[in-house]
Order: sequence, then C-alpha cells, then structure tokens
Amino acid sequence: MQERKRDYYYKKAKEEKFRSRAAYKLSQAVEKYHFIEYGDVVLDLGAAPGGWIQAARKIVSSKGFVLGVDMKSIEPFPQQNIRTIIGDVAEQETLQQIKELLPRKADAVISDMSPNISGIWDLDHARQIDLAQKALEIALETLRFSGSFFVKVFQGDMLDDFTKKVKEHFEVLMVIKPKASRAKSSEMFLLGMRLKQRS
Repeated sequence: MQERKRDYYYKKAKEEKFRSRAAYKLSQAVEKYHFIEYGDVVLDLGAAPGGWIQAARKIVSSKGFVLGVDMKSIEPFPQQNIRTIIGDVAEQETLQQIKELLPRKADAVISDMSPNISGIWDLDHARQIDLAQKALEIALETLRFSGSFFVKVFQGDMLDDFTKKVKEHFEVLMVIKPKASRAKSSEMFLLGMRLKQRS
C-alpha cells in the first residue's frame, strides 16, 4: 500500500512536471489551510530541486513572487517571478541576500529542509530540529505581521520545546501530516499562522 502510494505521487509528479513528489505535501496543506494565496510573496528554504517552488508559484501566479534558497544549485525556472539563491541558512550573508531579493516582507516562509540522514535517530532528530530552528529565525526576520510559517520536523524528544517556541510567535499553531507524506515516515509539518506583532 505504502509503495503504491509512493509510486502514485511519483508518477503524478512526472505527469504534472513537478520536480519532486514533495510538491503535493505543500499543495495538500495549502488546499486545507490556505496559508499561501494568489499574489503572495513566498520564501522557500531548502528548496532544491524545486518542487515546492513550483507548487507555490502555481498558487501565487504571475502576480506573486517565490524565492528559493538551498545549498545545492537549483535548475533555473523560466518564470520572471521565481528567483533562487545558493546559500547556507546558518550564514548571516544568506539572510542578507534573502532580504535584498524579496520585493517586500514575505506572506509565507516554508521550509522542507532536511539533514543528511545518518540512520542514528537521536542525531538525525537533533539536526532536523536545528534546521527548523534556523528556518524559524529567518521567518521572524522576513515575515510580515500576520504571515505564516510552514516547517518540516521529525518526531522526537526535542519537538515539544521547538513547538512551544513557534507557538510564542504565532496566534495559531497546527501539526500537519499531509496525505502525500509516507505513513511510515516520522516527518510532519508545523504550521504557524498569523505572526504576532514583535514587541
């Protein structure tokens, strides 16, 4: 059943010319919670190979803007309102570049960043939370008041603390597992909506 589901989204991505099956995780979450809309500015962290960029661009259309960031290079897109940066989210320089390229504060910051999986569970979980934390820091610097933050996390003992941290900054917090996520996988997504005013 799992294999079939995986093949289903893999084939669907090929047919619909998405660069990765992960595009459906974002599409399904947005369809349900509407945190990206027509004309929005979206910042996508950990964007390679570009599936989420495509899914976001489809929603924001030519009136919006999508900026993708990854340490790997992302094959260019023909659309004028998609830009990409090669950069490490831990570097101040990358944040600077992001701020320079965004046309205005982002309506949504989305992150599908993942560590290189070592197979040592505690280590992978800690690395994933560290990446999610970096994504949150960038979101707090680049999001408009009342904007949204959608980030991949792994289940584990550090998740509660991170969830509390996100909750401090957003009025609404949800834990989401899109249908396109593998049931066996420990990945889930946190969605923070309506960023609070910075005091």
